[in-house]
Amino acid sequence: MFMTIVVVAITVVVSYLAWQKPTLMSRLILWPPAINRSRQYDRLVTYGFIHADGMHLFFNMFTLYFFGRVVERLFGSLGFVVFYLAALVVSILPTYLSHRNDAGYRSLGASGAVSACLFAFIVVAPWEKIYLYGAFGIPAIIYAVLYVAWSIWMDRRGSDNVNHSAHLWGAAFGVLAVLLAVPGAAGHFMRVLAHPGG
Repeated sequence: MFMTIVVVAITVVVSYLAWQKPTLMSRLILWPPAINRSRQYDRLVTYGFIHADGMHLFFNMFTLYFFGRVVERLFGSLGFVVFYLAALVVSILPTYLSHRNDAGYRSLGASGAVSACLFAFIVVAPWEKIYLYGAFGIPAIIYAVLYVAWSIWMDRRGSDNVNHSAHLWGAAFGVLAVLLAVPGAAGHFMRVLAHPGG
């Protein structure tokens, strides 16, 4: 799927350039004062094209490569781009609103939009296996429950530098986008879910 690969490539290139140029990183990252004072609303999207380090970038782009293609098949190339950019905004908006007066807060990474792609896949194929670390396969719907529970727990703890809120809102966006925009998606999901053996 062409546009999935294009988004992955752009993200890799922009992330690499931002690592080399701190001024670029500073301009693209989600920083609430820049949005509030300077009206740099583009940061609600650009933050998703930069990453903290190579591992952060790899896991997001590896996941996007596999599950973004499902979204692109559902919505077409242009639809995928709209879906992805909207997911970046929707997934980060609650974080931005809760930190809009916090000059010390920053956020970056495509995780929210990647979660949206992942959960769009789960709606389409709830019993397909998702492989953790390429080795441990579990049904997608079970993975979804564990993922949401883990993200809620970690978000409440607030003990790491991961934006779990963006993961949750991105996942919700992915589910709702498919259910609302794809004719028959809700019925398909319920039928497949009721017959785990196929």
